[in-house]
Amino acid sequence: MRHLLYAAVALATVAAPVAASAQPHGREHREDRRELREDRREYREDRRDAHRDGYVSGREARELERDRREIRRGEREVRFNRHRADTWRDRAEWRGYRGARRGYWYAPGYGYRPYYSSGYVYRPGRYVPVVYRTYYVQDPYYYGLRAPPRGHRWVYADGNFVLMALATGLIASVVANGY
Repeated sequence: MRHLLYAAVALATVAAPVAASAQPHGREHREDRRELREDRREYREDRRDAHRDGYVSGREARELERDRREIRRGEREVRFNRHRADTWRDRAEWRGYRGARRGYWYAPGYGYRPYYSSGYVYRPGRYVPVVYRTYYVQDPYYYGLRAPPRGHRWVYADGNFVLMALATGLIASVVANGY
């Protein structure tokens, strides 16, 4: 009985640092995004204040430029990066991802899909193949995509982000190898 107690204490001692380091990356990512929104809001307020009197001094211009660069740096850090595990690890649509596979591409939230046609070129004016028209991007802002206009939707297609018209499947914009 005493040996079992010692084993339990030893296991708890070893497992505690591992459990503490396994903090969910999703919470950190949300906090980073919240801080970035606050920084943007403060930057807009500072810019509005600087332009209020119609004259921006050199010092004010330098401070605004420095703030703008810091915001851009923060956006790059928060933005999706498939090579940084902490940006996608705890997102529901990436739970099935297990690395690259030959002949397949991964549609986040939909799983691995075989390439429809290796020779198909996605460009504006062409049509999205019917098999890809339902692979909607759940959160375009996470991938750094702009909001789709009315009647359009971002879809995953062979590892690309494609902005298509919902009614016809006509391609309006393409982000090649976006993820």
